[in-house]
Amino acid sequence: MRDFIRIALLAQASALCSLPAAAGEAVSDSDAEAIAAAEAAADSIALRTTMLKDLNVTGRHSAHLSEISKIDLAVNPVRSSQEILRTVPGLFIAQHAGGGKAEQMFLRGFDLDHGTDINISVDGMPVNMVSHAHGQGYADLHFLSPEVIDRIDFDKGNYDMTKGDLANAGYVAFKTKDRMPTSVGVEIGTHQYQRYRGSISLLDNEDNSLYVASSFLQDEGFFESPQHFKRFNIFSKYTHWGTDSRFNIIVSHFNSSWNASGQIPERAVDNGTIGWFGSLDASEGGSTSRTNVQFLYNRTFDNGMTLDASTYLSHYNFNLYSNFTFFLNDPDNGDEINQRENRLIAGANFDLNNYFNVGDNRWKWAGGAGFRYDRVNDIALYHTVKRERIGTYALGDIGESSLFGYAGLEINLGEHWLINPSVRVDWFHFNYTDKTAEEFSDPGVAQAKVSPKLNVIYTPTDNVQLFAKFGRGFHSNDARVVVIENGRNVLPSTTGVDVGFSWKPFPSLVLHGAGWYLYSQEEMVYVGDEAIVEPSGRSRRFGVDAGLRWEFLRHFYLQADYTYSHARMIDEPKGQNYIPLAPVSTFLGALTYESRHWKASAKCRFLGNRPANEDYSLTARHYFITDINAEYRWKGLTVGCAIENLFNVKWKEAQFATETFIKGDTEPITDICFTPGTPFALRGYIAWQF
Repeated sequence: MRDFIRIALLAQASALCSLPAAAGEAVSDSDAEAIAAAEAAADSIALRTTMLKDLNVTGRHSAHLSEISKIDLAVNPVRSSQEILRTVPGLFIAQHAGGGKAEQMFLRGFDLDHGTDINISVDGMPVNMVSHAHGQGYADLHFLSPEVIDRIDFDKGNYDMTKGDLANAGYVAFKTKDRMPTSVGVEIGTHQYQRYRGSISLLDNEDNSLYVASSFLQDEGFFESPQHFKRFNIFSKYTHWGTDSRFNIIVSHFNSSWNASGQIPERAVDNGTIGWFGSLDASEGGSTSRTNVQFLYNRTFDNGMTLDASTYLSHYNFNLYSNFTFFLNDPDNGDEINQRENRLIAGANFDLNNYFNVGDNRWKWAGGAGFRYDRVNDIALYHTVKRERIGTYALGDIGESSLFGYAGLEINLGEHWLINPSVRVDWFHFNYTDKTAEEFSDPGVAQAKVSPKLNVIYTPTDNVQLFAKFGRGFHSNDARVVVIENGRNVLPSTTGVDVGFSWKPFPSLVLHGAGWYLYSQEEMVYVGDEAIVEPSGRSRRFGVDAGLRWEFLRHFYLQADYTYSHARMIDEPKGQNYIPLAPVSTFLGALTYESRHWKASAKCRFLGNRPANEDYSLTARHYFITDINAEYRWKGLTVGCAIENLFNVKWKEAQFATETFIKGDTEPITDICFTPGTPFALRGYIAWQF
């Protein structure tokens, strides 16, 4: 629609221009004004048809922020894998292993580690790795190139019946493009950053589409020890449209390798042992790869029923070298560890829904089922020195399978009320074979979980929507915990409540807000870095989310999101009950200008001080970072530049309270260990679409 309107208006302008030209006459002032007006209208519509004027805040859906995310993505497309997750309001990330490791994430009072309590998927395929060598729910999204993203669906909390394991703080579901043009692009930046990408449309007609998109990235990084980061991505998607159906085949692969400078103790920088970008063990780093095959099918039947079905198969390798404590455990050889695994994942999802009439009201029923199986061979924790293996802490094989089903109703009670009750049932089975044990043992443990959910939406007027949500959720424990603990706390539960609103007081302004509460059950946690099991007691979190989207002038778009979270352990005494690294205050803001040829934006993000340990005697310090970018577009050509950390702020991206022992210490010391954030970095890019 946007392109159609633009073409129509410009066609009118061209017509006005061509008539006098054909007669050999000069363009009159009135004709020139008409042409300028048409072009201005085209510019305005090009921006506004994807933005707030047409946004319906009273749509009957519980994920109230998903529609807003479509606008955010259209206005500020992501340009890197790191930016992908930052599109979710309130979701912060931290990279602390040279760019190749999955990002650490923070949302709603959770230090999510690498994905423990957030469910992430791409075209229905799970990204999270359960019972992972490094951490439960590990979600490496680097196989997804930003150019192929079409939509991002997300919501906070555990209220969606289609999202099960790990969906406690929320979920993020990515949808890739069905069509993509042929294009090439190059991006060059400071710190020897280079990225080359290309896509080719092999088939593009009314019924079929096939494209291949690929990229190669290399980056030496800003650390004193070069990170030699390299990543290769390739993504192919075939789509066939029938009269009432759509079928997709997706094949993708990525691999990467890198060095890392790790997390360095503050005292080592303060006493001059190393610099701000220095390292105490430059042999950290690793490599990883993932290959995916997906089949998606969508059909609408004659009776109006819709079927969505997907299957997937994924092969994954992981190899990570880390040193968090230096010489604490082994004063002679050091504490470097190597975490490895080789994994095969298979699964399928099926979803049916249809509408039916109850009196004068139109109701909807929905239901679905699916399964997932993970086979993890040689999941290992080794003791290494400069990447050479000298000992084995843990080694085994994991088999983890799950079945799920869900059903729900959307009950319309007139024009103002929508009630959405649902229930989800999950069943898990775990096997773990410990290859370091003297005797062979392969015990199995199984458990089921029932998760009821309820969403209530009230729409008093055409521009206001109020909602209340209630849900039970869970995350599965690592299979090694399940077996070691003999089935104790296999699927620890969460209980959540949200109450909020969306309000559009003017066509150019949208406000949204929510107050929320989440209770988490006691659980046992497998610490992959040490191959030990630690208890994690009950916890309580609550807070507020607030945001706005505003077109305050033609071509200008402002977005802002603020969150506050209060997170505490329930069973610990006051003053000793802080949850380490739980975010307290966050802010995301962006101002964008877009016209027919020009686009520019300034973005900022703030993460406030937060406790680094249980008694808040150590603080993970705040940061405020500003990024800018600008680009010029003419026909198929795009030329632009981007600056990260415009004001060259000295900041700590990842921070942990860690007990370490380094040269010069007389005894172990617990202080802040950190990975420095990106300094001022400039990148220029050029792309051509054929």
